[in-house]
Amino acid sequence: MIGSTLKKTLPPDSTILVTGVAGFIGSAVAEKLLENKISVVGIDNLNKYYDINLKLNRLKRLANSGSNKNFDFIKMNLCDGNAIRDLFKNHSFDYVVHMAAQAGVRYSLENPQEYIDSNIQGFFNLLEASQSAAKLKHMVYASSSSVYGGSKNIPFSESEKVNRPVSLYAATKASNELMAFAYSHLHGIPITGVRLFTVYGPWGRPDMAAFGFLRKILASEEIEIFNNGDMKRDFTYINDVVEAILRILTEIPSKILTNEQNYENAESNSRVLNIGNGSPVSLMEFVSILEKCIGKKAKIKFVKFQPGDVKSTFADMTEFKRLTEFEFRTPLEVGLTKFVSWYTSYFK
Repeated sequence: MIGSTLKKTLPPDSTILVTGVAGFIGSAVAEKLLENKISVVGIDNLNKYYDINLKLNRLKRLANSGSNKNFDFIKMNLCDGNAIRDLFKNHSFDYVVHMAAQAGVRYSLENPQEYIDSNIQGFFNLLEASQSAAKLKHMVYASSSSVYGGSKNIPFSESEKVNRPVSLYAATKASNELMAFAYSHLHGIPITGVRLFTVYGPWGRPDMAAFGFLRKILASEEIEIFNNGDMKRDFTYINDVVEAILRILTEIPSKILTNEQNYENAESNSRVLNIGNGSPVSLMEFVSILEKCIGKKAKIKFVKFQPGDVKSTFADMTEFKRLTEFEFRTPLEVGLTKFVSWYTSYFK
C-alpha cells in the first residue's frame, strides 16, 4: 500500500495506467507505485522533444523497481485512437494517471500542431476509451499553472476563471479541464485535474530552468534571465508532487460542484486542484541558490519578456490541504542540492 501516512490507501491488487511513463513526472509516479507492489501499465510514444536516452534510462529504472512482473511498458501514441481503445479492452484499469502531453510554453510557438495532436486529440481518445472501463475508480490528469495566464489575483485559486490563456499550451490545458468536466458530467467518470507548478528535481526535463541553468553554469556558458529577472516561480520538488498525486488518487470526487464561476450549476464528478509549493521564488534568488549548490557563479544575460510567458506563479494550496492533510516539505535549497547531485552523477 502507498505510504502509512495517507488518509486512504490504494488496494494492493490495483492496476494503474500511467501515460507518459517515460517522462519526468510519469516515471516518478510509476516508480513509487512499483515500490509499493502496485501493478503499472505504462505507455509512452518516446518522442524526440528532448534527449530520448533520458527517457529510456527512466524506463530502465522502472524495470528494476519493485517487482518486474508488476510493470508492463507499451510504446503507444495517444493520438492512435484504435490502439487506446484496444488497450482498455485488453486491460482492466482501476485508476488512470495521465501525465502524457506535449509540454513547453515556448515550443508551442514553434510547433503548435504537436499540442493539438497530443494534448487535445490524445486526451479525447483517453476519455473516450475510459467510458468502457467498468472498474475505473478515478482518473487524475496533468493540467498546468499556465491556465491562469497573466492573472493578477495572487495566489492563484482554483475558483478563478481561466478563459484568458496567453499561450497555446495553456489553451490546450484549459481545454482539457473543460473536456474532463463534460465527460464526467455525461458518463459519471470521476476525474481530477492537477494544475502543476514548475516541477523540478532528479530525472527532470532538459527544457526546464533548473536543468538548463545547471548545464550552462557548469559549462561556463551564459544563462538567459527573462524580463530582466523580474520573474517568480512556485518551484515544486518532484517527490512532493508524486506524494500529492498519490494522495489525490485515493480521494475520489463524487457529484461535486467544481469551479462554480465557470460551470454554473452543472453537476459533475470532476474537479481541479493546484499542486505547488505555495512559496514563489524570484529567478534571481533561484540562480543564487543554484550557484551555492554548485559552488560556481553564473554568467547572466538579461533578455526581454518572452511571448506566452507569465511573470509570476503562486499556488493557493488551501483546497489541496483540506482534502489531503498534506504539507509540502521540501525547501528549494534541499531540492536543488538533490538535483545537482543527481545531475553530476548522471552526466559524470
